Amino acid sequence: MTHLPSPDAKPRIIVVEDNVAVRRSLLLLLHGRGWDVRAYSSARSMLDDPQADSATCLVADYRLADLDGVELLNQLRERGWQGQALLVTGYPSPELENAAYAAGYAQVIEKPVGDLTLPETIRRLIETNPS
Repeated sequence: MTHLPSPDAKPRIIVVEDNVAVRRSLLLLLHGRGWDVRAYSSARSMLDDPQADSATCLVADYRLADLDGVELLNQLRERGWQGQALLVTGYPSPELENAAYAAGYAQVIEKPVGDLTLPETIRRLIETNPS
């Protein structure tokens, strides 16, 4: 079941990234923009956290140890999550982009992620497509 945040709550962003340094960097970057950010080292740990269901936006790495980012979003959608989603990958390809868009990702961003690209993309998605 999806729990919607109250209208005055900060948007909650969930980050799923198995690289410790990248995850910490994204956490600090997004938290510095004023968002409520929860970061996870694996897809399973995120899926097991009931608070993840109230997220406004998902930022997921494609290559994770337990599930890939496309399957992660598929599982979230199956349980009713309707937020916005961005896939981050160091291995872009037309096939991956097609699979990501079919799963419901709004955008695929290539690593390394710039300090302005990701926050601006999230802001735009949240403002134009609130969940």
